[in-house]
Amino acid sequence: MSLGQRVSSDHQLARLLQIGVVLEEVVESRAAHHLESLPPDERAAVDEAVRELLVEATEESADHRERLEALIDDLDAETVAYEEINALVDAQYGPPEDTDGVLYDQLANEETAYKFYDDLIEAVEASDAEYAIDRDRLLETLYEIREEEKEGVEDVTEIMEYRV
Repeated sequence: MSLGQRVSSDHQLARLLQIGVVLEEVVESRAAHHLESLPPDERAAVDEAVRELLVEATEESADHRERLEALIDDLDAETVAYEEINALVDAQYGPPEDTDGVLYDQLANEETAYKFYDDLIEAVEASDAEYAIDRDRLLETLYEIREEEKEGVEDVTEIMEYRV
């Protein structure tokens, strides 16, 4: 996804941050359901590194969501409830077929989130607009989240390389 423009208003910023919240909710929901959705024989075959990865991804996405929601609250906007997104994710996506599917899905989620935050940071930095929230706080939060997503991509890639 490329934003391809500047973030020129609080309303636009709030909408983009809300997209980030939804993205984090999808990642959180998918990671939380991956192990549960595998067939029992595949679930037993999942090694501890994959289990830890999914637990960390779930916790990290919840933390990112809360941090983004705090920014959105300061802009006097609202977000979509996690339970609503979770229900949509359950209805939209079928369970992965195997452990490799879990890892590929997690990698895609982490890469998508990283690219979104990278584009959002670029769009905020390209703008000279003044927001109702502190620009330094906004960018610091986005930089930290982007870095954690980058680390997530690296973690998944490392596990995938180890399994080959």
